Amino acid sequence: MNLIRKYKIEILENAFSYVVVLAMLAYGVGKWVQFNGAANTDLKVSEMTGMQLMWAFYGYSRPFALTLGVLEIVGGILMFFKRSRLVGCLFVSTILVNVILQDIFYDVNIGALRAAILYQFLILCILFMNRGRLIEIWKSLIQVNRINESWKNKVFVLGLSVSLFMILRVVEYFITIKW
Repeated sequence: MNLIRKYKIEILENAFSYVVVLAMLAYGVGKWVQFNGAANTDLKVSEMTGMQLMWAFYGYSRPFALTLGVLEIVGGILMFFKRSRLVGCLFVSTILVNVILQDIFYDVNIGALRAAILYQFLILCILFMNRGRLIEIWKSLIQVNRINESWKNKVFVLGLSVSLFMILRVVEYFITIKW
């Protein structure tokens, strides 16, 4: 690879990362004040706009809003460092996809939607720039190490898996029923 091209890609990746990192840190820290008093409204749910409804929802539980803020900050920090950037990109993507969908379905300010789409686009660019590493990671994750395993062992493992599944479903039932 041409050395100059390598530096250009690294500079571009860093710049894209820093834009998203700064946004995640700002939005994460902003959660400390963003939804204060948002749940205090005299409007009926049927009278609220989608954005007012969403704002009231987030404002109802301060710990929930703060948790989201912490997750945004953690994702930003992971993206800041080259070593953890790909994990950070995947982490922040889960947050941003949720934000984008909420912005669309709750008719949130178009500027907020555009910003979230921009950040997600930059993350996709970073992932594309690292596609070779991602392909190697994917290959190692899906690699099967069962060589020459007998069908009896496969049936045994499948049978135990199904049995454990059924036991866990019964446990789930008893955990979730109303006493």
